[in-house]
Amino acid sequence: MTGPMSGHANDSLNEHRDGHATDHTCGHLEIERAWLLRGEPAMPASRWSIQIEQGYLLGDGGLLRGARLRRAVDPAGAVHCTMTRKSGKGLVRQEHERTLDAGSFEELWPHTSGRRLRKVRHVVPHGSLKWEIDGFIGLDLWLAEVELPSVDTVVEPPPWLAPWILREVTEDPRYRNSALALRGLPQ
Repeated sequence: MTGPMSGHANDSLNEHRDGHATDHTCGHLEIERAWLLRGEPAMPASRWSIQIEQGYLLGDGGLLRGARLRRAVDPAGAVHCTMTRKSGKGLVRQEHERTLDAGSFEELWPHTSGRRLRKVRHVVPHGSLKWEIDGFIGLDLWLAEVELPSVDTVVEPPPWLAPWILREVTEDPRYRNSALALRGLPQ
């Protein structure tokens, strides 16, 4: 690979060489559970939808050490570009995210060729949590995710979602977006 990444993910978040990335960087623990759904559930009218395309940059250690590029279009039509690196697996992972301007995103996007996916994310508030229902474009796949304030948080899927759940996939790495972008649907 040539260009600003030079085959290395070391500078992908904090030392982007082209100078186009903004200085908004945040890191936090992501505590998230995920479920495989049997299709698209009927969702409450309180939901909003985001169009997302994302691709994965390779690092020295392959995809696991690379970063995710994401372009999301919110309901008002505003475009948000980010670069994110996650580490860990399962329920608790470390996440570092950086906002990119459109020029930086467009410069890096070609380096994700062959490792991309598109989805529609429906965000549904329920109690103190926000459920994210992802429908993957070009894949017959629906996933539900919920980010939690702590590992001890008790999660009860909302009544509109529960009948659609096939099984929990939090600990199944085949259902991570990076795996889906690289290998497609699990067998």
